[in-house]
Amino acid sequence: MKVWLVTIGEPLPCDPGHPRLLRAGLLAELLVESGHEVLWWTSAFDHVQKSHRATADRRLSTRTGLDLVLLHGPGYRRNLSLARIRDHRALARRFAELAPREPPPDVILASFPSIELALAAAEYGHARGVPVVLDVRDLWPDIFLDHAPAPLRPVARLALAPLFAQTKRAFRLASAVTGITTPFMEWGLRRAGRPVGPLDRAFPMGYPSRPMEVSLLAEARAWWASTHGVEGHDGLTAVFTGSFGQQVDLDTVIEAARHLSGSGVRFVLCGGGENLERCRRRAAGLDNVILPGWVDAPRIQALMELADVGLAPYFSRVDFLNSYPNKVLEYLAGGLPVLSAMDGLVGELLRANACGAVYGPDDSRLRLTAQLVSLRDAPEKLQAMSIRARALFEARFDADVVYGKMAAYLEAIARAPDHSNVQPA
Repeated sequence: MKVWLVTIGEPLPCDPGHPRLLRAGLLAELLVESGHEVLWWTSAFDHVQKSHRATADRRLSTRTGLDLVLLHGPGYRRNLSLARIRDHRALARRFAELAPREPPPDVILASFPSIELALAAAEYGHARGVPVVLDVRDLWPDIFLDHAPAPLRPVARLALAPLFAQTKRAFRLASAVTGITTPFMEWGLRRAGRPVGPLDRAFPMGYPSRPMEVSLLAEARAWWASTHGVEGHDGLTAVFTGSFGQQVDLDTVIEAARHLSGSGVRFVLCGGGENLERCRRRAAGLDNVILPGWVDAPRIQALMELADVGLAPYFSRVDFLNSYPNKVLEYLAGGLPVLSAMDGLVGELLRANACGAVYGPDDSRLRLTAQLVSLRDAPEKLQAMSIRARALFEARFDADVVYGKMAAYLEAIARAPDHSNVQPA
């Protein structure tokens, strides 16, 4: 089976160091291991590092059976900007020009967003009779309205009308809709204007549980100890690993750290992004806050071994409330109880499995502080929560299980003569 993946914004196998592959990358590896051929259409622009991987379109092979096409666009400095929209439009144009030159695939899985690239993939497949699955990961352009002041939202909706129209057309042309949760899938179906069908499915985000190379982990542990003094600790270590962007409230975390200075509770906040330097300024002088910047996969795993609690300081936006952010799954994979700033599906998950708590949105600093102190003072409770966190991960979010099911689903769609009636695996 020949599969096209159309996904931007993720780490790539060709990135330097030891990139942590996400949904498309993990699915691509599993498909190749199952004997399929994968062509991954993505961007030459690194969304996290805000730098270009190549100065022009580039095709490369990272392993037998997996090729990447890096589409060149102008890039952008801020995630929420007109420059980002221009970049996505440029990528869609390049895909529309280059895709017809390739042998057609048996099935296409396109991530949504980006809007423009998902639409280009849907139009390509519709014109050639190739089934296209749109995988909903974020609720664009709806969430853009949340950034506009309430009195200006009618004007903002008018300005975004072309994006709403493109979204509607993309889902109406798609053969099927998947999503990272059932609410996300249902959101896509409402844009398509139809009820759930036999092709439509929800597949959660998966996180890899395969063991890391021993030498890489040993090197990562040594790096944490020598560079940042992070090693065995008698108190409590709370970690955040993710992007320092507009979607997370790290101010509350830093204020909680300020209140807990000298208490034996330390914070290791990893990642890059537009607000990293701002967070460093706010945390200046706090000896219980460590901000190492972006770190690779071995260092993340080594940190998980040293940590006690994972922090999910996401704002209570509708898209986050209806999803399980990848960082939450990362913590569960590491056997870390999760303290979340938002409720929604994450809150329900933590309560149902007794492996975490919600500290927001009201009185967030006080509640986060109290929860951390409570866990510091109850090591047996913390250990029991850790065991339940890992058990939950293995049951629902292990990447091999999740993406194994997703690969079987794509195989079923590709084999079916009538893509409107196939019953998914």
